[in-house]
Amino acid sequence: MREFVINKNDAGQRADKFIAKACPALPKSAMYKYIRKKSIKCNGKRMEISQKLCEGDVITMYINDEFFEKTDTDSAFLSAPARVKIIYEDENILLADKPVGLVVHEDESGLPDTLINRILHYLYDRGEYDPKLEQSFTPSLCNRIDRNTQGIVICAKTAEALRILNQKIKDRELHKQYLCVTVGIPPKKQDRLTAYHSRDEKTKTVTVWDKKNSFNKTMITEYRIVKENRAENLALLEIDLITGRTHQIRAHMAHIGCPLLGDGKYGINRVNRTYNIKTQALCSHRLTFDFTTDAGALEYLGGRVFETEDVWFCSDRKLFPKA
Repeated sequence: MREFVINKNDAGQRADKFIAKACPALPKSAMYKYIRKKSIKCNGKRMEISQKLCEGDVITMYINDEFFEKTDTDSAFLSAPARVKIIYEDENILLADKPVGLVVHEDESGLPDTLINRILHYLYDRGEYDPKLEQSFTPSLCNRIDRNTQGIVICAKTAEALRILNQKIKDRELHKQYLCVTVGIPPKKQDRLTAYHSRDEKTKTVTVWDKKNSFNKTMITEYRIVKENRAENLALLEIDLITGRTHQIRAHMAHIGCPLLGDGKYGINRVNRTYNIKTQALCSHRLTFDFTTDAGALEYLGGRVFETEDVWFCSDRKLFPKA
C-alpha cells in the first residue's frame, strides 16, 4: 500500500493523469481496473477517473510495489551540462536564451544534451527540483524553437505557472518578435504578408501557396526593415508572427524572394557558402507578456518585456558594417 498526498504542483489535474505520472510503471489498463475495483481511492472513497484533484487530497493505492518503481529516465537530465544562459528567473518561471545547435527536447538522436535537460540539471543543482521528491510534476518548456534558431524559451517551474502560461499562449497574450537576415531586400519598409501553408511530414518541409485550397492553412507574417546593406543585398528584419506555422518565417520570406541567410532548406546555398554561415540567421529576440485577462500567480509579469542580450548575426560586421 502507498499513499500520495496531493501538493500544490499535483492539484488541478485529473486523477488518472496524476496516477500515470506518479506510477509510470503501472499500465493504463491496470490503473483503470484498480480504480473500478476500489484498489485506488481518494480520501478513503471511490475515485472517479476524471475527477479533479485538490491540494490535500490523499490517494491510497493497494497495488503491487513493482508499480511504484521509478524509471532510469527520471535522472537522465544529469547527463546534460547544467549550463544555461538565463535572461530572467523567479520562483515561477525561467527564460533561457537557447543557443544555435541545441535542441529543446530529446530528438531521434536520443542524446541527453537538450535545453530542458540543462534547465532541469541547473534547477537540481540549486535544490529547486528533485525527481525523487516530485510526485507528478516536472518543470516544462512552454514553447519551442528549431535546433538552429537562437532565442527565448520559457520554462515553467511550477504546475500552476505551466497551466497559466499554456493558456496565455493559446489566447495569444504572449507576444514574440524575431530578428532575421534576408538575402534580398524586401520592396517595402514594412508589410503584412498573407499566404497559405502546407507541410510534408515525410520530408519535413513546407510549401507556400498564393491561393487557399483544401489542404493548406492561412499564414500571416508582419515584417519591418531594421537595417539594410545594399552593397551585399542583405536586410535585417524584425518579424511578428500573426500565425504560428512550422518554419513560417523561413518559408514565407523565401516565398517573396528574400530567403534567410544561412538557411540550408529554403535559402540560397551559394550565398550561404560565401559568408560561411551554416545555420539560419534567425533569433526569437523579444518576449512581451501582453496579459489582457487575469493571470493569477503570474499577474506581476503583465506588461514586462524581455530581450536577448546578444544576437549572433547582429554583431557580425561583415553583414552590417558600422556607418
